[in-house]
Amino acid sequence: MSNEKMTILIDGVAVEATEGQTILQAAADAGIYIPRLCNHKDLLPGGHCRICTVKINGRPGSSCTFPVADGLVIENDTDELNAMRRAIVEMLFVEGNHYCPSCEASGNCELQALGYRLGMINPEYPYQEPKNEIDATHDDVYIDRDRCVLCGRCARASVQLDGKRVFGFDGRGLGTRIAVNSPDGLGGTNLSVDDRAATICPTGCLRVKGQGPDIPVGQRAYDSTPIGSDIERKQTVKQAT
Repeated sequence: MSNEKMTILIDGVAVEATEGQTILQAAADAGIYIPRLCNHKDLLPGGHCRICTVKINGRPGSSCTFPVADGLVIENDTDELNAMRRAIVEMLFVEGNHYCPSCEASGNCELQALGYRLGMINPEYPYQEPKNEIDATHDDVYIDRDRCVLCGRCARASVQLDGKRVFGFDGRGLGTRIAVNSPDGLGGTNLSVDDRAATICPTGCLRVKGQGPDIPVGQRAYDSTPIGSDIERKQTVKQAT
């Protein structure tokens, strides 16, 4: 990445960006939150979830994969785009079995937090109620596919951060599922509880065994502040200085 600076407009605000950044990265550095789910700061962008879609010079594009260029005009926080994002989140809810009150990830779940932030009340789409299984064959980690949103974080983390290939996708359409590289289930893989792939899941799908909720309800990551507040806080600090 070079140090060449350029200016882009995000919702009418001039934002300084650096060559090699994506729109998502430049926005975050400026304290502007673009909703996302599959993206993670330690991983290469995957562009799986499409929640980070913005309008770039009037055309929709994935902000986590689109590189900045001088003079780009970006629309982000609009009724149209937020409605689209809310629809995607609703579809993720109805395509799985997300029982938030009984989930260990409740309060720390990025999908749940996005639902709150985007104003999702009740999904408009019919619940699919898939028949998923829990893979608890591993000594330290289990997979609850009811809560999988196919973000691909575990697969990318396994390759990019752990140097392994434990996770991948199997099937197509509504039949797509997160798969592992052993016919004997997760217990037959070389996944370690210390691997980043074991703890990078944004929902309650991939969990470490024997770790109940250690933070009380009301004190978890998104109980009192909306998702994205950490990014927007940067803008508040800049304005204060």
